[in-house]
Amino acid sequence: MNRQPSPVPRRRVLLAGAGAAAALAGPSLGASPARADGRHRPRAADSLQPYASYWFPDSLPSGTPGDGITWRSLAAWQPGTDRDLAFNRATVPLARRFTPVPANTTARAGQARISALAAFDHTAGNPSQGSATADTYAPTHWALLDELVFWGGSAGEGLILAPNAPLVDAAHRNGVPVLGTVFLPPVAYGGQLRWTRDLVRRDAAGRFPLAAKLVQVATVYGFDGWFINAETGGGDAALAAEMQAFLRALRAAGAGQGLRITWYDAMNRTGQVGWQGALDDLNRSFFQDASGPVADSLFVDFRWSARSLADSGRLAEQLGRRRYELWAGIDVESAGWDTGTDWDAILPEGRDQVVSFGFYRPEWTLQHLPAGRTPGQFHAADDRFWAGEGATAARPGGAGGWRAPATAVADRSTLTALPFATGFNTGHGLRWYEAGQVTSEAPWSHLGLQDRLPPRRWVVHTEGQHPDISWDFDDAWRGGSSLLVRGALDAPATVELFPARLPAGAATVLDLTHRLDPDSGPVTVEVAVATRPAPAPGRPAPYVHLPAGTLRPGDGWRTDTVRLGPLGSGTLHALGVRLTGRGGAAVAWRLGALAVHDGPASPAAPGGLRVTGTAAVDGAVSVRLAWRRANGPVRHYELHRRLPDGSRRFLGGTCGTALYVPGLRRAGTEPAAEIEVRAVHELFTTSEPARVQLPW
Repeated sequence: MNRQPSPVPRRRVLLAGAGAAAALAGPSLGASPARADGRHRPRAADSLQPYASYWFPDSLPSGTPGDGITWRSLAAWQPGTDRDLAFNRATVPLARRFTPVPANTTARAGQARISALAAFDHTAGNPSQGSATADTYAPTHWALLDELVFWGGSAGEGLILAPNAPLVDAAHRNGVPVLGTVFLPPVAYGGQLRWTRDLVRRDAAGRFPLAAKLVQVATVYGFDGWFINAETGGGDAALAAEMQAFLRALRAAGAGQGLRITWYDAMNRTGQVGWQGALDDLNRSFFQDASGPVADSLFVDFRWSARSLADSGRLAEQLGRRRYELWAGIDVESAGWDTGTDWDAILPEGRDQVVSFGFYRPEWTLQHLPAGRTPGQFHAADDRFWAGEGATAARPGGAGGWRAPATAVADRSTLTALPFATGFNTGHGLRWYEAGQVTSEAPWSHLGLQDRLPPRRWVVHTEGQHPDISWDFDDAWRGGSSLLVRGALDAPATVELFPARLPAGAATVLDLTHRLDPDSGPVTVEVAVATRPAPAPGRPAPYVHLPAGTLRPGDGWRTDTVRLGPLGSGTLHALGVRLTGRGGAAVAWRLGALAVHDGPASPAAPGGLRVTGTAAVDGAVSVRLAWRRANGPVRHYELHRRLPDGSRRFLGGTCGTALYVPGLRRAGTEPAAEIEVRAVHELFTTSEPARVQLPW
């Protein structure tokens, strides 16, 4: 049998040389990550900087926490005394998704799905609202994900980690639930059995107070449930029974809010930790018992084999559950697409898929790159991981033995209502653009500002050469990136962008904002629209091509509006573009924005912009700001500083109603810094500003 290797010894080696908190954190399923150089990222000396929340269940460690770490008890947490709540509360609701006709003939709908356990920083170091760097893990393959776990927890920092708001907002915009982590580490890495007992302690009435707290945290913060990993050894059958009862209480308490629980295959019914690599008699009670479901899914430890997965799937069905509620763990932390995996055990050819699968630490696509890496290099690696090297979504593949997820799992879409718009913003950038102009030269990241992006990397229909398609950060219409199509177009090329179910009527139009790079030949552009779905997996949708004009180098950014009314009322099932070059000349065409709507719209203005805190740091001022939510639909809010010369500088954005802004410095002799906040509509139109002044 091709058994998955035990990750315990390897991960102990990797943690050698890490900071004390991380060194205590390396369990079978992983640790709160250190930086690539083995040191925790230092925290700013700014007391106003908000971070994602983390706690111990109740009792705290002995000794003194490390720099930048605050030990907190979840039992003592109250929303009313949480000073960072406004910065950590997600506001985008979980979107509903549908499954379009798959992009290729091997992807299956309704079978295996994918979970991902991703660490964005060490437990105490996850900023609440992004940071001043483009060098961050910015996932974009939401269409292939069914669940994302905000991975973390360590004995030196905290065991319970709530996801930050930008990640939740981005995931929800794409229909993906996000779970926080409850992590009880092995004794060898600082785990203490008292923390397990704290978590499952009952009150005088026999209830589980911390189950109620976990539900309250998820509900107040706006995320979707918890991944629970109990790996502290030394327990007994009585403790296991209490853990099982705790899970049942947690699931029951969260059911009304739509919360979900994923249980990791570690503690078993004896109270000991014995990673089964399967759903079996020792751990089934944490998944399903005679009274019904206990957890919504089970993450099967990496020790699985082809036989254990097949047996697990059969047992799940005997229990009345779907086999695809089991995630077979695949540890990609150290080797990424070179990870040895018995893919046929999960995804056999010519037969139904056996179970679902879960990636442990797919942020490898960023972390394996050398120092000085660029956002473009990260996205190229991330696309290779999810879609395969040198492949397109219509013919996905991979190097060596890697089975790229797009080969097996059907993508999903949230494009079901108008208006729809995207600026092809990946959620980080080297600078910030508005209407094609730079309004901040500072690198940035904030996943909550990420747009809905084309899910299939990439589908191109042409009789000639396939152009290269990539996210590009050297120019943008809005945000930090644009879509760049580059190559010799020796034949017309149709680039599929979005599967959709968008309603369209007589007034519906499509706006396309695009331009050519200076070294490009001219390009004739047509909008590709399908009013019927693709006839079969891997087949193109029946596109109609509508002219959008011819671009020439030097034209600059321009927006062309194409009326869709002549197509008649109905549903738009696919959106794309067809590009035709001249004489096979090389082209470099940028798509900066795309919108489908029935008419213009502008949001109402927010009100009550105010300063809620300031701090002087290294000769600059950091500030906390808050405002009242604007009436009506709002996509997010953007803040600018009005400079003495009348220009505006972008400070940041958020989907919530509070923002932390670091590093403000006086401009000349201005008496006060003038700050503005605007509401941003789904069509990226902006409201009138609310203003406040920060006196120097």
